Amino acid sequence: MHVLDLLQLDSLGLSLLWGEETLLGQEVVGVTATDLEEPGRFLGPGELVLSGLVWWAEGDEAKADRFVSALADAGATALLAGEETHGTVPAALVDACRAHRVPLVAVPARTSFRAVTEAVYLRQWGDLSRRPTRLFALPEIVRGELSRLVEEGAGPAELLERACAHLGRVSCYLLTAAGRTVARTPAAPALTAVQASAAVARGGFRLHIEGAGSPYDAWQLFVPDPDAAPPRVLHEIADVLARCREGQSRRHAAERLAGQELVGVLESAQTLPAPRAAPAAPADTGALEEALAVAGLPAGGPYRVLAATSGDALAEALRHLDGAAYAVGRSVAVLHEDPATGADTVGLLRSVWPLLGQCGGAGAGLRLGVGAPAAGAEGLRGSLQQARFALTAADDGCPVREVEELDTLGELMGGVPTEVRSVFAARILGALGDGMLRETLEVFLANNCSWARTAEALHLHVNTVHYRIERVELLTGRDLSRLDHKLDLYAALRCG
Repeated sequence: MHVLDLLQLDSLGLSLLWGEETLLGQEVVGVTATDLEEPGRFLGPGELVLSGLVWWAEGDEAKADRFVSALADAGATALLAGEETHGTVPAALVDACRAHRVPLVAVPARTSFRAVTEAVYLRQWGDLSRRPTRLFALPEIVRGELSRLVEEGAGPAELLERACAHLGRVSCYLLTAAGRTVARTPAAPALTAVQASAAVARGGFRLHIEGAGSPYDAWQLFVPDPDAAPPRVLHEIADVLARCREGQSRRHAAERLAGQELVGVLESAQTLPAPRAAPAAPADTGALEEALAVAGLPAGGPYRVLAATSGDALAEALRHLDGAAYAVGRSVAVLHEDPATGADTVGLLRSVWPLLGQCGGAGAGLRLGVGAPAAGAEGLRGSLQQARFALTAADDGCPVREVEELDTLGELMGGVPTEVRSVFAARILGALGDGMLRETLEVFLANNCSWARTAEALHLHVNTVHYRIERVELLTGRDLSRLDHKLDLYAALRCG
């Protein structure tokens, strides 16, 4: 099957926007539909890429170039771009495809991506794929059973197993965008999120499951062996799972609402003045314990509070903790850590976090702060403050930051809000400006206030260093022979 074969099908109405004859004659080995902004890790050599261009933003030529570059690096045979979203295929995308030598074909709004997919697999599956579209590929008895199970509220695991039972020992997975296994057939070996993401990157048949959700927990049907099942059968299974997805989304929304109510009680408790004799009023602790029970968390601890830049990402990350009890709000979660399991929950979250950051660009700047364990409800307030401080201290080098990891003054200062740090730095160092006095101070403190080493590092006479440091002390009102004043100046430099 070649791209030229598709262009010759009048029923599809495809239009070639750019492509050389030699490129159009490349063999198509599979089809992937994606609207991820950076889809490279989900693609394999020889695949035809279908995109509705939902990721496209007018005037952002760099985004188009990144998208097509990922296709070229993965060895994709062509890009089939849908015209429905924007009315036409952007000129910037045409230019990017020409630059990266990726054939570009426009798909009219009237043509579904399913029709294109079935046309590609037409030869491979012969008579099954040649059936009129009004007929079903799944046996009638299987379709009836699946409909009944959906109405009864069956979960995705039971639905996938029943749907694939007549296909034999086929390995089929229902995965989230972050690699979490929602369900798998009995023949499919268990995979960690990292292993699942790697398997998807190597290729296979992938099918997006329609439904509400975030970029982090979007469902996809994945069959490692693209020859293991007819594509039309998988499309029909995907339709069934989409109906199941609706119920899952409603349950998750209800869980998030209960989680936010818990977080609201926790936050309001922080604003109440506590009696001088105790750090927390008993009534406040009672309200928290009640909110914990309503959210489905076990009584007693230990608990941990987590704060993230995205509540959706945090919710998906916590679902990777098999069997863990937690409640997630808009951007804060309370996690119950069962000491009997001995599980390293934070370590697992740390391993999953990079996968969330790769979900189509949605995870850019994704950060997570983790508070210290709280023995009971009375310790949750402190854990919340710690988690939010650790979140502020997180950065590109350490996107998941535990409060216990803050073991240097520099890391501690990283958790101070930027607005506060800038005021502090300006107040202490403003009179020095950004010139030689500030540089001399930085080198002087870095060399443990050694006059000789500072002079050597700056290629100055020692007397010049003495003069400059005296000016620093005069302008800042600090005495560099005193430890507390040294720390003031060091902290101000780290904040600047």
